[in-house]
Amino acid sequence: MTSDRLTADLAFIGHMCLDEVIPFGGSPRVAPGSAVLCGALAAACIGTSVAVVTRMAPKDEEILEPMRQAGIAVRVIPADITTYMRVVHPSADVDDRQMFQLANAGRFTASEIPAMDVRQVHLAGITDQEFDLEFVRGMKARGYFLSADMQSFVRQVDPVTRRISFADVVDKAEIASLLDMVKLDVVEARVLTGTDDLERAAVAFEDWGCPETVITRADGVLARVNGKTYWEPFSNRSVVGRTGRGDTTFAAYMARRLGHDPGPSLRFAAALVSLKMEKAGPFDGTLADVLERMNAPAGR
Repeated sequence: MTSDRLTADLAFIGHMCLDEVIPFGGSPRVAPGSAVLCGALAAACIGTSVAVVTRMAPKDEEILEPMRQAGIAVRVIPADITTYMRVVHPSADVDDRQMFQLANAGRFTASEIPAMDVRQVHLAGITDQEFDLEFVRGMKARGYFLSADMQSFVRQVDPVTRRISFADVVDKAEIASLLDMVKLDVVEARVLTGTDDLERAAVAFEDWGCPETVITRADGVLARVNGKTYWEPFSNRSVVGRTGRGDTTFAAYMARRLGHDPGPSLRFAAALVSLKMEKAGPFDGTLADVLERMNAPAGR
């Protein structure tokens, strides 16, 4: 275990990756991606201090440069290969995606994670190949305020075809009970709770022991916090930057929640991700940009 201690408001743990995106009717492109990249940059852009712990091949460390330039403290756990994802859009519907994990950097173990002085640790995995129940238990045992993206468990990689399917998680109730916050989208909510109703899905996580749940959908985001439900619509004018929508929403929510109540934090997150979806790539705006969108009249 590395002795150097990481200090930040938020710490993101998860794979960095290279995303090969094949859009419907467009040309393929390859760019750095991951829940860690989208989330960490969004939080840093609005002034939150951020640390990242990732697994990847050291030869690919140049893809970390945008985070380092944003002032993010990055710790790399060396792996033989960097995770490589292929995302195929077979139709004009940007939420219609076929995903494949063609290379995988390997699972995290709690003993690899450096000591951290942080206000919250977020497990920002891409698929089920990064964290297991023992890892979640180990991180919670350290006393962290802990959150996780349920795509880290629901997105399951076929060992032969490498195609990602969405499937239920045997340990979901125990995982939820170990978390102080959880993030998921409507598809993951349906798989895990059996309902498309966002509030009912959030109540299920509440019943399993997680007090704060955030669920995204194409039209907006719901939060349920200690028995109260909040909803905010998105205001984006295009979906060119749809990739990373959920990761960015939750990162903005986490960052804002460090000093604000759930309702205002959710409005802030919806405004930020709406701006992000209007431009390809991770969010690169400012706090002032987000506040301006928050205060804009509806429909503008």
